[in-house]
Order: sequence, then C-alpha cells, then structure tokens
Amino acid sequence: MGSFKRSLFGYRRPDVDDALSTLDSHMTELQARLEQQTGTIGELERETVSLSGMVIEREGEIRGLSERLREANECHDRSIASLDAVTARLEEMHAQARGQATRIRMKALREAVEVSRRVQALTEEEPATAEVEAEPATPVAEPGAASGNGRVPEEIFDGLFEGKVKLEIGPLGDFSQLVGFEDAVGKLGASEISVERFSEGRATLSMRLDQPVELLRELEDLSTLDFKVRHTAPDNLILDIDEDPGPERRAA
Repeated sequence: MGSFKRSLFGYRRPDVDDALSTLDSHMTELQARLEQQTGTIGELERETVSLSGMVIEREGEIRGLSERLREANECHDRSIASLDAVTARLEEMHAQARGQATRIRMKALREAVEVSRRVQALTEEEPATAEVEAEPATPVAEPGAASGNGRVPEEIFDGLFEGKVKLEIGPLGDFSQLVGFEDAVGKLGASEISVERFSEGRATLSMRLDQPVELLRELEDLSTLDFKVRHTAPDNLILDIDEDPGPERRAA
C-alpha cells in the first residue's frame, strides 16, 4: 500500500477509498482461503478418524486370526498324536495278522503233510505186503561193490549230491526258519523243491540237483541255521539243528 497524498483537510478521499477497497478484497480472499483450508483440515480429520477405525478393525482381525492359528496348531498337534497312535495300532495289528497267518500256514502244512502221509501209507501197504511175499532173497553185496540200483554205498560216498535228494532237518522253531532254509536250498540251484513233511518241528524236503553239489558245505555257507549231520547218503541227508549255536552263528 503506497503513501497517501495529503490535501487541505487531510488525506485524499479517493486514495483512502481505493486502499480500503483493496484491503477488503484482500481480506475476502484470505477469508476464502481460510475456509478452504478449514474444510481441507476437516476432511483430513475425518479421513484420519476413518483410518484409525480401519487400523483398530485390522488389529482386531489380526488378533482373531492369531487365535485361530493357535487353535489350528493345537488341532494339528492333536491330529499328529492321534495319527501316531493309529499308526502304532495298525502296525501292532499287522504284526498280529502276520503271526496268525504264519500259524494258519503251519497248521495247514502239517495237516496236508499228515493227509499225504496217510494216503501214501494206505497206497503202499498192500503192494509192500505183496513184494515181501513174492520177492526172492537178495544177495548181500560185497564191501565196496555197487548196489543193485547203481547207487554208491555210503562207505565210499564222496559228499557230492546229484539227482533226486531228500533232506530232513529239525527241530525248527517256526515256519519262518523253514522258509529261510528253503530259500538257502533254492540258492544252490536245486529244482523241484517241495516240503513233503513237517511234523513236530522236523521238515522233510525233496529236491533235484541237476549237477553234483557239495550240499553240506554249501548249506553251511548259505543257511543261518547251525546244524549237525546225523546221516548222509547219496540220496538222503538228515540234519539236526544245534539248539545252542556258537558265537559266530549268534553274531550272524
């Protein structure tokens, strides 16, 4: 605002009016700007209140989710514990089922062998009686000579088995030992392996060896059972299981 020019009785009226008019205009502009800023401040305050409410709401949701997560973790832990219990129970039932299946298989095998033995005894009873009546006296073979069926006498048996061989072994503790012994015989290259009898812990196996095999030595290497030889012949072998195995067998 410039300085007023003085007149005879004071300042010039037009200059004062112009100055007042300019001042009023400036004040009006400032008032408008103040109202605008006041409105903006109010809008910002309302937005702040809204944001504060949203923050409080989100904090409540976070607390709710945290609680649900804690409950879910506890439920998961309980589920894992229940699953472990169910798994242990299933394993126990599986073991019981295996034991029951083994007992059933052993019983069925004993019954089948017993039936086979009885049938064989009935079928051989009459022919055996007739042969005893009709067969002439067999001359006694001289020591060292071959028998009439071409087999080598036991005195000069060299330990090599070939052809049809019967093997008796026992006493076996359970059916799994019999299965393991069958597996060992199968590794020898034997064919036509079958269990002809299994009674009171003793089993009689029949097999065919297509080539000469040192049966005793191979069985000692392949079988986990510790046995002693009771009888040996070119087509027959009887083994007795040592019920008190040595340290090496126990370690195996």
